[in-house]
Amino acid sequence: MSTVNLSAYKFVGLDDLPALRERVRERCHALALKGTILLAPEGINLFLAGPREATDAFMAWLREDTRFADIVPKESISDGAPFGRMRVRLKKEIITMRMPAIRPEGERAPSVTPATLRRWLDQGRDDDGREVVLLDTRNDYETDVGLFEQAIDYRIASFTEFPAAIAADRERYDGKTVVSYCTGGIRCEKAVLHMQDIGMKCVFQLEGGILKYFEETDGAHWRGDCFVFDDRGAVDKQLLPASTDELPTGEKEP
Repeated sequence: MSTVNLSAYKFVGLDDLPALRERVRERCHALALKGTILLAPEGINLFLAGPREATDAFMAWLREDTRFADIVPKESISDGAPFGRMRVRLKKEIITMRMPAIRPEGERAPSVTPATLRRWLDQGRDDDGREVVLLDTRNDYETDVGLFEQAIDYRIASFTEFPAAIAADRERYDGKTVVSYCTGGIRCEKAVLHMQDIGMKCVFQLEGGILKYFEETDGAHWRGDCFVFDDRGAVDKQLLPASTDELPTGEKEP
């Protein structure tokens, strides 16, 4: 039986974390799902795997909570569950940046759809004729597996290093349209809000990240595979497990 792998997040204010954790954990165990769900005052970040009926049932249950009614997961298929267990964890942030002034739950970052980015990259410019610069906000071990052609890669070891890296390189982006990207959208959303805070203009996130880009386009302008935070190690442009034995695998957090 095929396994459905879900990746989703939402920045939304949560003030009932211990009780929410117990409800989520009970529901996941009842459905025999495996994966990791992170809960923090700023929102939810989830990676789940299981049979179609179970993943659909969980998402339907989650959306009964009005705070998560519009959450839309990215999906991929594998032969088995790439997680060994089910964890629901409470965190200070669902993606650690250590910039408390950044409050994504208050206002979403501007974004471009995968189809729009694909068209911009084909054109070599955005719809206003500005040069488009792709900015990878992921860690170095992720970009080693694959990245967009000609993307800027700061080779950071942790997302907490991103603010310093962008501050030292701001002039590079003057007069250009910047599209930040990451695996599923969560890091590049925080990155865009930070770039706006330091006065950068024309900055966007890739809506849904690399996974949504693979889902909605043919993956043009991408080189390699996409690192994922589970035992698959990486997925290819068809969102299938990449065929390599050289990737670091296991349950990790971005």
